[in-house]
Amino acid sequence: MAFENELKVAINAVRKASALAFRVAESNNISGLQKEDKSPVTVADFGAQAVIISEIHKAFPDDKIVGEEASDELKANPSLANEIMKLTREFAPDDERFKGDDEEVIKRICEAIDLGNYEGSPKGRQWALDPVDGTKGFLRGGQYAVCLALIVDANVKVGVIGCPNLGDKGGLYYAVRHEGGFWFPLRDPNAKRTPLQFRKISDPSEAQFCESVESGHSALGRQSQIAKLMGITKPAIRMDSQAKYCELASGHADVYLRLPIKLSYEEKIWDHAAGSLLITEAGGVITDMYGLPLDFGQGRTLRMNKGVIASNSGLHGRILTILAEYENVRA
Repeated sequence: MAFENELKVAINAVRKASALAFRVAESNNISGLQKEDKSPVTVADFGAQAVIISEIHKAFPDDKIVGEEASDELKANPSLANEIMKLTREFAPDDERFKGDDEEVIKRICEAIDLGNYEGSPKGRQWALDPVDGTKGFLRGGQYAVCLALIVDANVKVGVIGCPNLGDKGGLYYAVRHEGGFWFPLRDPNAKRTPLQFRKISDPSEAQFCESVESGHSALGRQSQIAKLMGITKPAIRMDSQAKYCELASGHADVYLRLPIKLSYEEKIWDHAAGSLLITEAGGVITDMYGLPLDFGQGRTLRMNKGVIASNSGLHGRILTILAEYENVRA
């Protein structure tokens, strides 16, 4: 298998981080703060990023990492740093980075988090990491995901997503380019893996939409109109995070539209890299709203793309046509 070691390391890292995030969520006492952009960040975000980056850096020290979080706010909050130290020690007990003097461990945690500050490149190996995608869903007890992807020369080669709240036992979803995708329950040590596969439908009226909960993340009104024009009558499944990609890839939904509120908005690569590979390896198609492939070689954002459309391959062309006609009418 291609990228066998990378997949093994990624699955191990995501499982540890998912267990950490699940523990924090179940505690009903989630510490955190507000970043400069007013978005929330919790001990789970920081802890999961530290655990995953430490695992990746240990196995592949020359690889670059594009991670969502930075340690600036953490350094100014000693009590939060102490909570994160306890979590990393509990969920990565064999990691030497998290052993020793408390002050030194906190320093190394911050260093690990900041290894995710790479600006991205069209060449070479880089990992895209969202330690807790869907933090608002995480805070409200909804869906969230731990997302990790290996990108080589702008192409996603490995994608792993942990969804602790999806289903009764959570789910871990993974794919390797040209080798298919699979999932297994996170909290069932005896579970067998199940192949990922899109539902095979060609009639748009049979499709099930999946979209974001937050109205600030995508144009829900426009998306509703596209669904009506497709003849879809089922209510959309609404959830936070890349768990939406997992739902599509496992055949529980058929279309994910993420139309931008503003055309100036640039999607972050960590929000789509892992999920995009699940889609294609499960037999689906993913592009931007103009039908262009997602370009993961433009830095930390998908600056050459606008919006995201993921769907059953039999529906994708129809969606693009309806969207283009709708947008022209609106213009």
